[in-house]
Amino acid sequence: MDFSEKLLTLRKANDLTQEQLAEKLDVSRQSISKWESGQATPELEKIVAMSAVFNVTTDYLLKSSEIDDLSVKTEMLEKQQQMMLSREQKQHQIIGCVLYSAAVYLVFLAVCFIERFFFFEFDVLGGQEVILAEFLIATAVVIFMCVKKIGKKRE
Repeated sequence: MDFSEKLLTLRKANDLTQEQLAEKLDVSRQSISKWESGQATPELEKIVAMSAVFNVTTDYLLKSSEIDDLSVKTEMLEKQQQMMLSREQKQHQIIGCVLYSAAVYLVFLAVCFIERFFFFEFDVLGGQEVILAEFLIATAVVIFMCVKKIGKKRE
């Protein structure tokens, strides 16, 4: 793998656009494009800066080595796997919150029906105010449970 291929691979592995890398190196986006296409080679100070940005040695950037290439590709795959796992965890958190919410609101509806059947028939309690208060309590419970569930996963 030559310098241009390594630069492109490292930039993508670090989720950087050409513009973002250009900002970090204080060059134009067109310079990055030329370096990646092999039309130009950066100055030594830019190569040193790249090694710091990508956390690799200048030897890696300038010399061809299959071992280094494999380690970079392995690192890229590990980052992709971590991103997929993170996305999957977020989906599980959302599904869990939706299920908790559905369960709490079903309990709320059951309580409303029971109250309607036993209490509101005799007009013992003020109907709409009680239902609104219970709905707000159910909503607070849902919010508390979702925050707690999401908070546990992040720790």
